[in-house]
Amino acid sequence: MFPSFVSQAVLQTPSLASRALQVKTMTMNWSHTSRDSSKQAFLLLPAYAQRKISTAFSRKSEEEIAAAATSMVDTDDLTVFDKIVKREIPANIVYEDDKVLAFHDINPQAPVHIVLIPKIRDGLTHLSKAELRHRDILGHLMYTTGIIAKQEGIQDGYRVVVNNGPTACQSVYHLHLHIIGGRQLTWPPG
Repeated sequence: MFPSFVSQAVLQTPSLASRALQVKTMTMNWSHTSRDSSKQAFLLLPAYAQRKISTAFSRKSEEEIAAAATSMVDTDDLTVFDKIVKREIPANIVYEDDKVLAFHDINPQAPVHIVLIPKIRDGLTHLSKAELRHRDILGHLMYTTGIIAKQEGIQDGYRVVVNNGPTACQSVYHLHLHIIGGRQLTWPPG
């Protein structure tokens, strides 16, 4: 059986009835399926349903995410973002220039959730490592958030988030900005 939040996110939409039946048939028992068949079933769903399910899963395991983030270490090893810049890992890229790259977050927390990164890390594994020499790229990152917000249709309201270090749940040690919008955001965050 699907967890209740999956049923609510997917099965309540009549146009998804046939896909939901396919998914249910493929997985039979969500908790006992292999990762491959679960992934195949998940990919049958439209993007908006995938986002709802991903968000529901992420909200259920915030404590696990925080614990995993605190176990991460800041190293000079290649990160997943370095691999995206090199096109070794696919990403849904929405903006690129000679200094920065922006793409959809794989675990969106809002209808629009874009990750913006400098193409060259240059020691900027997190914001607290910024030095005077980084001011141009930091300014360019902030400037570019406005370009992306306009492009994504959220220029009237969005949030820019930088997670700095393990207690802020930074999980990738390559400076990155989250551009979040497309819904009413609340305060305080987190």
